[in-house]
Amino acid sequence: MKTTIKRWSSLGLGLAITSGTLAACEPNSVEETQPTVQSETIRPIAQDDLSQLSQGGEGEGGVDISAALTDPIVFNTALAITEAHIIAARDAYKLGKNDAAAEMFAHPVSEVLADMADVFASRKVDDFSELLIEASTSVLNDEGEDAVNAKADAIIERLRNAATKAPDNGTSPFDITTGVVIDQLERAADMYKVAKEFGEYGPYLDGYGFYKTGANAYQSIAEQLATQNTAVARSIEETLHLLRDAYPDATMPETLDVEPAILISSVSNIQLSATR
Repeated sequence: MKTTIKRWSSLGLGLAITSGTLAACEPNSVEETQPTVQSETIRPIAQDDLSQLSQGGEGEGGVDISAALTDPIVFNTALAITEAHIIAARDAYKLGKNDAAAEMFAHPVSEVLADMADVFASRKVDDFSELLIEASTSVLNDEGEDAVNAKADAIIERLRNAATKAPDNGTSPFDITTGVVIDQLERAADMYKVAKEFGEYGPYLDGYGFYKTGANAYQSIAEQLATQNTAVARSIEETLHLLRDAYPDATMPETLDVEPAILISSVSNIQLSATR
């Protein structure tokens, strides 16, 4: 375990192990202990810079915790953000990006799950942070694809179970999924803009996860959406086409050639279509 903690520290995670859970440390302490960052690790970017760059959604975080108590779309958005990290971590590990994968598995513990703890408790969702810690540890120990994939699958299964306990305000499952898809694609577009501006792998990998999660969720409603709202379905398809070019896989291309403004505009078209 000591070796694992040292690896987390050297990666710049800024995380400490406390009674089996991960607690976020101050970013400054990370910078003091890790002045240089390897190309495949994830370097934190100042929140002020993120807010200036992200014109549409709220990038990596931005979950309204109070709304999650009553709004099933917000509740499921928090789950989708977690799933995006898991998918990104799994795929990064497959491509040999072990350090980044370990970070991505661990990040939602402090970024999402800690904030959502009271909401989950109120909905009788058992804490599953330990599963993410175990997956991160599995990557650091380089236990192999099968082991890491199994842990990723177990986390996603828990997320699916948690989704069944979302609050009910009368919103249909179809509309909930549509809302989550739009949210994830917006985040993917925003993080691509950040990745292009800073040339950093972390935002790219976040965005890749959001894109994949949004695309997967869309597949579950694609046929119904094409029938019920052709304009929204068409706008989503157009955005997914752009995002496929933006995020070819979990490895960041040498150059990011997709124009972020086009991506963000495409997501805006989805939102406009959904409100008509």
